[in-house]
Amino acid sequence: MFESLQDRLEGAFKNLKGEAKITELNIASTVKEIRRALVDADVNYKIAKEFTDTVKDKAEGEKVINAISPSQLMVKIVKDELVSLMGGEAAPFNAKGNPAVILIAGLQGSGKTTFSGKLASYLKKQKMSPVLVAADVYRPAAMEQLRVLGEQIGVDVHLELENKNPVEIAQNAIRDARSKNKNVVIIDTAGRLAIDEAMMTEVANIKNAVNPQEILFVVDSMTGQDAVNTAKAFNDRLDYTGVVLTKLDGDTRGGAALSIKYTVNKPIKFISSGEKMDTLDVFYPERMAQRILGMGDITTLVEKAQAQFDEEQAKKLEKKIRKNQFDFADFKQQLEQIKRMGNLKDLMAMIPGVGKAIKDIDISDDAFKGIEAMINSMTPHERANPDVIDGNRRKRIAKGSGKDIAEVNAFMKQFEQMREMMKMMNKMPMGRMMPGMMGKR
Repeated sequence: MFESLQDRLEGAFKNLKGEAKITELNIASTVKEIRRALVDADVNYKIAKEFTDTVKDKAEGEKVINAISPSQLMVKIVKDELVSLMGGEAAPFNAKGNPAVILIAGLQGSGKTTFSGKLASYLKKQKMSPVLVAADVYRPAAMEQLRVLGEQIGVDVHLELENKNPVEIAQNAIRDARSKNKNVVIIDTAGRLAIDEAMMTEVANIKNAVNPQEILFVVDSMTGQDAVNTAKAFNDRLDYTGVVLTKLDGDTRGGAALSIKYTVNKPIKFISSGEKMDTLDVFYPERMAQRILGMGDITTLVEKAQAQFDEEQAKKLEKKIRKNQFDFADFKQQLEQIKRMGNLKDLMAMIPGVGKAIKDIDISDDAFKGIEAMINSMTPHERANPDVIDGNRRKRIAKGSGKDIAEVNAFMKQFEQMREMMKMMNKMPMGRMMPGMMGKR
């Protein structure tokens, strides 16, 4: 995400590379390029100007430390200001009540229904008991989509197919949830293709009737400055508690993420990408600023990894690694955990320095299919005992997986090298800290 903005900001910082000190002249040149980059990313000019004026004032007031270059200092100043612009720190999310009521609002096509499902899945993982409410009475497809999502994630969905009164549906759902000991009610409301009075009145009536703990405005981040204008119109009527940015895996220029907090003074609470139900993240301004500046996001990567592994399973795996007994069945299990973490290219981009290196490379989520095919072509005995796989067995594995013998030989060699490296790493203190592949203590 934000590749274009990242490239433009990096170009701006190049003005300071090789300079011995920060001067008014090179600051002015760099700040001008930063402002252009922000405006091109669909950030409102007023916001971009105010942002860069603050950066300029701070840069001129800073003394360059001997151990740091002017370009590095400017990157730090810009990062700190980006964090401040996007809200400073993660905003709290209130899902406490009897039951807690979460109202979801936004334009049609913004991703409200998909987000509602993702939020229910997220809260279920937090040991809560959510119920989804289909309050979009105008689109039967939205009700059916919510029903399918609920079935997919194992969450109850409150449907009233004949009732055309969304306020009544919401009230009935809350009573029903209370009687069934459900502690969170997520109400998916109707959207429109554009803001209109009927839509605003309807969602305001639902708000007044159910008194929600959270009102989340869902916005398609690809719509840039238009998204910010829509956010303001909704906030004027609903006074919502937070924003959700969706479709961050698309051609996102960054304007919405950088402008919404400034414009409506409401925090971004969640970010979402893709259709999978586990692609929802709490919004952390500092982590987003790091990603925009190409610094990676190791914290989120580690959290995603930790969410996918079982501690008991990891301990067993660590013992096997120490005894050099890591096998193909273990390896396949690790691949499955990695795939559940999300889009492979996005995950790799969280590693500092890797994002820029792979930005023009097409990394498919099917990248592991060939390896999985080879492992699936092995017998259970071969998976558990890699050393027994001789030449004849390799030929059979190649034939069964649709690969040639050279690919199987290369994979076997890489696997053995990895097994040795893992054994060595696990003896080091860092190895004991790594989740998933290295085990956890």
